[in-house]
Amino acid sequence: MRFGIATGAVAFLACGTLAFAAQPAPLSQDQLAKAIKTDSLTIPTPGELFAALEKPGKPDWAGQYRTPIPTTYRNRAQIALNLGGLIADGFIAVEAQDSQQVKNIGTDIVKLAKALGVSENVLSRGNSINEFAENSEWDALHEELEATQNEVKTSMQSHRDQDLVILVSLGGWIRGTQAVSAAVIKNYDEQSAKVLRQPAVVSFIHTKINDISMDLRSEPLVKSVNEQLTAVEKLVAFQPGKGPSLDEVKKLNEAVTKLMEEIQSKGDAK
Repeated sequence: MRFGIATGAVAFLACGTLAFAAQPAPLSQDQLAKAIKTDSLTIPTPGELFAALEKPGKPDWAGQYRTPIPTTYRNRAQIALNLGGLIADGFIAVEAQDSQQVKNIGTDIVKLAKALGVSENVLSRGNSINEFAENSEWDALHEELEATQNEVKTSMQSHRDQDLVILVSLGGWIRGTQAVSAAVIKNYDEQSAKVLRQPAVVSFIHTKINDISMDLRSEPLVKSVNEQLTAVEKLVAFQPGKGPSLDEVKKLNEAVTKLMEEIQSKGDAK
């Protein structure tokens, strides 16, 4: 399967050097060059994380599905975080080549996107996702998800919701890291586990969260996620050149799973 990024249709594809290029990174330069950027922030998309997971044989992506999450959140920060997570779920379904799952997730993506008031361009992509899924066009689906993610960010920026853009990227990164770490645990391989070393990414996320408005930063969910990222940063900062142990991967998975459970909980943000 090809892990391409949609070209020409996205507004935030990185085309230059990376802000954290000086630090050791588990992704190849080609993969990192395609990462999503918001200002000086570079965060690997779920697609890049999954592409970088070099395992003997195909991972059991269907085994990484989660139960459907609510789509009736009222808190915009929580919607943004969950929208990012849902887009990651879409990539997981594409990797599993599960047409029905892709369509189900695409419907939920559109619901959350509507709740954020994004442009009609995003909503029209929901129809494209359904069409590609119906015809099992997996490469096109992968690109459409990338384009959808970036269309969301473009629309949010035009509506001056720049502060929420980082939360969409963050939600996707957390969910992607949860899926990758779970896949590594299921069939542990030290070389494959190296993809989880991303301390510079988490450090940059902290920086961007600290730059958003005080009102948003003070919201209980955003504050809690930001605080927990301190522990996550330590868990992805294992020794350069050496993959994490199985126990270290399990601890990381537990941490990001706890984050995802809080993000998707209806009781955490109102």
